[in-house]
Amino acid sequence: MTTVSAYSYTHSTTYVADNILKSFKDIIRLSGLDPTKFVDNWELHRRGIKEWLESGHLTCVVLEIFHPRTNALIIRWDIDIAYEWSSGDGNFYTDTDQLRYAIHKAGIAPSEAKYDMLLRVKPGHPSVMGWSDGTGRSTDGFARHALGTTIEHSGLGASAAYWRRA
Repeated sequence: MTTVSAYSYTHSTTYVADNILKSFKDIIRLSGLDPTKFVDNWELHRRGIKEWLESGHLTCVVLEIFHPRTNALIIRWDIDIAYEWSSGDGNFYTDTDQLRYAIHKAGIAPSEAKYDMLLRVKPGHPSVMGWSDGTGRSTDGFARHALGTTIEHSGLGASAAYWRRA
């Protein structure tokens, strides 16, 4: 008996993009915030992540939770992208337990908090409909806590970290 498996870069980018979005939805929800705005913009977020993953320009997906009155950062979540894709055996995983533990450790956001998602890309990136250049909030006075690889598909991976006041 012979078994044949085919994995493509498109499968990997789809898997990683979808799981980044699911991870951020969990972060929003488990941080005590309403995920409605995030879910309402799911396709816009997915398009940006997937297209820039496919082109190799996406470096980091950022979720900023901030105070709406002062615009000050409360906590920030990063998912850094690692491009080591191979057409090998098609290994894939998402470490939701590690992420849930970190969310619990980071704590509940104030009820009035808001959030934004940003995509960091390399220079020369192609245009993606609905996305434009911008800047994020300052992390001065914050410490970064790395969680390690949380999403992986055939070597295309994503490592999570969060920033909180030092």
